[in-house]
Order: sequence, then structure tokens, then C-alpha cells
Amino acid sequence: MSELATTPEPPYYAAIFASLRSIDDAGYALTAERMLELAAQQPGFLGVDSARDASGLGITVSYWRDLDSISAWRRHAEHTAARQAGRARWYRCFTLRIARVERAHRFEAE
Repeated sequence: MSELATTPEPPYYAAIFASLRSIDDAGYALTAERMLELAAQQPGFLGVDSARDASGLGITVSYWRDLDSISAWRRHAEHTAARQAGRARWYRCFTLRIARVERAHRFEAE
């Protein structure tokens, strides 16, 4: 991902997923790509920012119109299967935090 998400004026919500990857990455990249593609098709999805370092620490922030949109995404069958695979194979640990975005500012150099 080479661009930052462009979001509407607040308020909206952010699902902040921080993780430490395991050494088993078989199928991870394809699943992550599919989840991004699928999330983008969900009602209420606004965008995503994601980064991972060489040690396996990753942070993905997805932006959503409302809490109902986040809940619907959580219940999506394919996303549920991916979460189960993540727990079983791809993550040593993770946290998920849901936050309401009250203010947002953007800077871009000319």
C-alpha cells in the first residue's frame, strides 16, 4: 500500500488491529489481500492504512462509517474464517481496538 486512506469529515470509526506475526506465513499474503478486497466491498467501509516491520509487528487501521458496519464486517463468513486461520497459524498475538475518530487533519507536500 503506497497511499494513505482518504476519509470523510469525522465522526467515523477506526478499527485498530496491532499484531505480531508467527513464522508460519503460508497463505497469509493471499488471505490479507482478499480481506482488503472484501472489506472494500462492505457497506460503511471508508479505507485502510497498514504497515508491517521486519520483526513482524504490524498495524492495520480500517475506517468505518459506524459501529454497525464494523459489526457486520466481523460477522462476514469469509472474514470469520480468516480470523480463525490467523489465531491458528499467522499471529503470535494481536489486539483490536475500536475508536471513534473525532478530529482528523491531513498534510501533503506539494
